[in-house]
Amino acid sequence: MGATVPFPADHGDSEREVVASGNDAEVGATTPGQRPPERGELPHAGQIMGFAGQLRCWRRAAGERRGRRVTQGECANAIDRSERWYRDLERGAGRHRLDRKQCEALADLLHLDRDEFIALLLYNGLGPTAAAGAVDTRVRSGLRLLIDKQMPSPTFLCDANWNVVAHNAATAEWWPWVLEPGANFMRWSLLSREARSQYHDWDRHAATYVSLLKFALAGREDSAELMELIGDVCKDPDIGRIWDASNEVTENLDGYAVRMTVPALNWDAIDVVSHVLSPASLPDWKLVVLSWGTKDDEDGERTDANVGVGSAAEAPSGKQDDAPPSAAETRRIARAITGRLSVPTAQDAAALAGEDRIDLPVLSRMMGPNCQLTLSPSAQSVIWAVKEADGQWGVNVVAAYTLVVKVPHAAVIDEARDEMQLLTRAILPPEPREAVARIQELIRQSQQRIKSLTAVWRDLYEEDRTLPYIWHPADEI
Repeated sequence: MGATVPFPADHGDSEREVVASGNDAEVGATTPGQRPPERGELPHAGQIMGFAGQLRCWRRAAGERRGRRVTQGECANAIDRSERWYRDLERGAGRHRLDRKQCEALADLLHLDRDEFIALLLYNGLGPTAAAGAVDTRVRSGLRLLIDKQMPSPTFLCDANWNVVAHNAATAEWWPWVLEPGANFMRWSLLSREARSQYHDWDRHAATYVSLLKFALAGREDSAELMELIGDVCKDPDIGRIWDASNEVTENLDGYAVRMTVPALNWDAIDVVSHVLSPASLPDWKLVVLSWGTKDDEDGERTDANVGVGSAAEAPSGKQDDAPPSAAETRRIARAITGRLSVPTAQDAAALAGEDRIDLPVLSRMMGPNCQLTLSPSAQSVIWAVKEADGQWGVNVVAAYTLVVKVPHAAVIDEARDEMQLLTRAILPPEPREAVARIQELIRQSQQRIKSLTAVWRDLYEEDRTLPYIWHPADEI
């Protein structure tokens, strides 16, 4: 019987134990120079995985595929090193590195796929590295122009740590979270309730995004920002379990398809495919262009989801490309703004909403610091301006309906109620009779929803009479 070697659990659970047999110990060593995490403390990313931990995972996975254990001795023979040398490599001891020939031999033995092989190279300093220093202004301007030219396809640019650096108007309309300070694709996809409601089969997609984070660790364990990002997402119990359960790594999501329900498309289900490019001067940055195929209409038929993206065409009023002037005006404003990505002052941004503009100060504060929202009732749109690091105001136009979906909780906040009422009127047809007909339809939908929620509450209350009483419309009659 081998010796029992305890080591701290990844997420503050009770201590786990592994059995060491002879010299082939599966010890949870940390990266050299790191202290082991205290009990209950979230480990750094290098302690969560690191090169040593990834090697052990790959070797175990290779053994599972072969139906027999792959030993450290076999790995040592493959790279023409001693077993002790390789054992130290898996323990994270010393500063051993593999050359390209050794990486190729080890990848062949462990049956690594393309992404895993590239990760192995990166861990050993043999792949491309992130561009250092500030981004040239001309490069940033050129990328912004390229992003804008992808309209109406949602397009955004992420840095090496998935911070959203730039995006076009379609992205902001589909996913207003990109307008928030510090917008980060990984944090939104893995931690937000919005993402969990929009992604179909969220667990599967979350596992894919975790594999992207594990690939990013290769050669970048010295990145404090990456370590912080991984630490933050792994605090979530669901993500922590996914991290522990898989050893897969993925380089990028080029060609990756997801099925989503998007608020800006009236919560219709669509199939979205991501196309990922990397600027030559910024190899670790990712330019993501999204294309989409079809969506489900009310009768279950499949139709083109390209209709009205980047305009107010998919707002509840049901307007399409041949809509009255209000929708056409929205598209005109969108075209004007996409040619002018930033303005010098907040007043200049508000002026883009037109002569009938209405300030939304309460909702602006709710969306975060340095954010200014201005309603254009005639265009059924909102000018969403955010003050950027250089003092300029980045401007996007979104449908008024998009903002209503983004802040539904504002409807029950007294100081925001008047502004929410203005937004609600803006998304209704301008002609009063048509507006009243739409209101009646929405009220019927709301009444049915209230009945369903009330029925669920009653079922729960029958099971547990200690549950609190909930409000019901009859209470105010």
